[in-house]
Amino acid sequence: METQTALIEAILYLESEPLDEAALARIAGLSKEAVEAALAALRERYTQADYGIELAAISGGFLLAPKKELWETLRERYGRKNEARLSRAAMETLAIIAYSQPITRSEIKDIRGSDPENMIRILTERDLIKEVGKKDITGKPAQFGTTKEFLTFFRLSSIAELPKLSADEADKFELESGE
Repeated sequence: METQTALIEAILYLESEPLDEAALARIAGLSKEAVEAALAALRERYTQADYGIELAAISGGFLLAPKKELWETLRERYGRKNEARLSRAAMETLAIIAYSQPITRSEIKDIRGSDPENMIRILTERDLIKEVGKKDITGKPAQFGTTKEFLTFFRLSSIAELPKLSADEADKFELESGE
């Protein structure tokens, strides 16, 4: 059993993208049950205070990552080299999309009060958002939502892990009804 845990740990160390249990089982040549047991052992091991990494569940898979409380200190040096900071406008647009998805350009404009075209382009180029469908109204405008890369970037296993908004914050993400 210890050898299987070590094998799963080594695979997670070598991979740069999150892997689900099925992929880990395939790569390691182990049963799903053996992979589940190894992940449980790793999760337990890394909860100890003297480990600087954790088994992170991100976008439907697992990877080894610095503990969240250490990442802010490490991010500037060890974050992706091509990961330039997002501007305030890009972060606002991304937050609107994340909390309101699926959402159209015109709905983003109604919430932000300015044309979101450049921000949508930047966020799409960064693979943080993508077109997720068409709204069933005249003109069939594109609707946007977040990507797997968004979940990885913010270390979330699903969109449900977004921080909850206060009532005042939630009001900012609602479209004005034509009053």
